[in-house]
Amino acid sequence: MDIEDRGNAAAAKKAAMAFILLMGIVSLFSDMTHEGAASILGSFLNLAGASAAAIGFISGLGEMIGYSLRLATGWITDRTKKYWPLTVLGYAVDCAAIPALALVPRGGWLLACVLIAVQRTGKAIKKPAKDTILSFAATRTGVGKGFAIQEFLDQIGAFLGPVLLFAVMLLKKSGDEFSNYRLCFAALGLPALATVALLLAAKRRYPNPESFELPAKEAAPFRMNRPFALYIVAIGLFAAGFLDFTMITMHTAKSGLLSEDALPLIYAGAMAVDAFSALFFGWLFDRRGIRVLMLSTLISAPFALLIFLTSARWTLFLGVALWGIGMGAQESILKAAVASIVPRRSRSSGFGIFQTAFGVCWFLGSWFMGALYDLSPLWLAVFSTSAQLAALPFFWLSGRAGGFKQADALMTDKG
Repeated sequence: MDIEDRGNAAAAKKAAMAFILLMGIVSLFSDMTHEGAASILGSFLNLAGASAAAIGFISGLGEMIGYSLRLATGWITDRTKKYWPLTVLGYAVDCAAIPALALVPRGGWLLACVLIAVQRTGKAIKKPAKDTILSFAATRTGVGKGFAIQEFLDQIGAFLGPVLLFAVMLLKKSGDEFSNYRLCFAALGLPALATVALLLAAKRRYPNPESFELPAKEAAPFRMNRPFALYIVAIGLFAAGFLDFTMITMHTAKSGLLSEDALPLIYAGAMAVDAFSALFFGWLFDRRGIRVLMLSTLISAPFALLIFLTSARWTLFLGVALWGIGMGAQESILKAAVASIVPRRSRSSGFGIFQTAFGVCWFLGSWFMGALYDLSPLWLAVFSTSAQLAALPFFWLSGRAGGFKQADALMTDKG
């Protein structure tokens, strides 16, 4: 549906919201697939023969692939403007790799790693294009609100995926834990199919989502400036200290705080916190700007201290909740900030730069923290907390340098 009547701001805003909700439902089923897998992946890799350092390396490498390739795919998207073809291709690859984990044999952790890399490659293909078409619609609703709604629905799926796997494990107790995990990955093929079907329906209903954003917002080509550079430093430090959940599930299983069957539930809890915190912080971002990023980072920073340095269940749950808050910020207001800084014609490249920097730093941090864990969980927790807190002054400096002034322009142009 092309938005021809740009004078009808109310109708355009309503259509933009409908598009955001539809794409949010696509993300719901997508996250049921790959976040459901993430809830057991750490323990699965351990059973398949991977060490803690290898799991840290694998999870970090997967994130680096998923993020660093976005520098290229973002540039390609800006040059070709093929938003939908790249989004559909990326989702198809992403969703196919997860059910394929059911084919991994015993001791086949290297094959599992290949499939993880394939899945992250699919994400790399789709994300700059998908985030860009969402940003077009979000300029009608408020960038913080638009990305927050998307993240809320996304994380509902991330909550339901682990719950689905918990139900599968509960119903199918073969006594063979490795076989149960393989069955779980096969079950995730159902939401994977729903993802692709709904995405194709969204493409047919809204073939030109770029028409949501008014031409008046067009600006000069984006160039790396001081505010954006400071922002990249800030999100790099945040990413370096933000531990992948595979390490948390591995530690929880090894410490015996929870049974293997309950691991998907703590991830589901983290995703529920993520969903509601994304809504709250996204709403707040449209009103308070960069200070909201500082607040969410300050709140989430101590999660590793609670998870890795204590032995009580309540501190584990609190740490997981703080991790969920940080994840909600990562997936909503960090993106909203990019949409506020980068003009429309270069926005896919802007998302690519942001996501590449985030992924490389997440990879290096995850690998380093995996090695630190083998030495002592204390060092992992200290590094994680310190790196996130070190991001705060750079967020502040980016805001002071005027990096988020375009957010005001987006809001006033909505009509």
